[in-house]
Amino acid sequence: MTEQNPEHAPPAVSVAIVVEDGRVLMVRRRVAEGELSWQFPAGEVEPGESAGAAAVRETAEETGLRVAAARLLGEREHPQNGRRMAYTACEVVGGTATVVDSDELDRVVWATRAELAEYVPFPLFPPVREYLDGALAE
Repeated sequence: MTEQNPEHAPPAVSVAIVVEDGRVLMVRRRVAEGELSWQFPAGEVEPGESAGAAAVRETAEETGLRVAAARLLGEREHPQNGRRMAYTACEVVGGTATVVDSDELDRVVWATRAELAEYVPFPLFPPVREYLDGALAE
C-alpha cells in the first residue's frame, strides 16, 4: 500500500450527530453510499471550514434544521470507504427537520436507541455509540 500525500487526500467528511428529545436525526440517501442508505447528516468539509461548521452547514442544507456544534466526538479513517471522518455532537437551535435537498435525500426520521439498529446495521464508531448510549431514549 502506498502512502497518500495529504495534499491530495480526499476532503474530510463531517458528520452531525443531532439529538433532541431522546432521539437522533437520521437521513436516507437517494443513492446508497456503500452499504449505507440511512446515515447521520454529513458532507464534505469545505476549504477553510472546521468540522463543526461543516456539520452545522450540512444539516441545514440537507434538512433545514438549524443546529449548533456542541463538541467533537472523534475522528477516524472510515473502515469501509477509507475517507477521513469527523463526528460532531450538535444541538438543535431551531426549525423542523424535513427533506430540503431532495436530490440527495428522500426521507428523515428521529430514531430512538432501540430503533437505531434498524437504520445502521453495523457497529457505530465507539465515541458516537458512547455519546448516543447516554443521550437516547430506548
